[in-house]
Amino acid sequence: MAPLSGVKGVVMFVRRDSNGDICAVSREMIAEVDEPIAADAEELTQFLQTSKPEAQRALEQSDLQMARVMEDVVNLLIDKSIIRFTDLPLAAQQKLLGRREVRDQVLGNFGWSDEDHLSL
Repeated sequence: MAPLSGVKGVVMFVRRDSNGDICAVSREMIAEVDEPIAADAEELTQFLQTSKPEAQRALEQSDLQMARVMEDVVNLLIDKSIIRFTDLPLAAQQKLLGRREVRDQVLGNFGWSDEDHLSL
């Protein structure tokens, strides 16, 4: 059984089918959904991901793609001197810098340049 210390100590409850696979989840222990599991358990995460409707998964994928598009638009506006980086709210500056740092690390690990990135 997975450890019960999940995300900030959050515990969920599951019911399993005859194969031992998760078939129901609850935030509270209820009849037949009474097996505790850590909220960040890999098995639970996989169940929740595969239980999403296709339209919701497509929308989430689109959101990820749009995040990169918006990042590129902001960089273009800065490069063209239409806006200054410091014009952005501090939270936006921090998120952009954090993403750039992580992307540089990932791309550097593979020897790619930002122009070589794979499409999302």
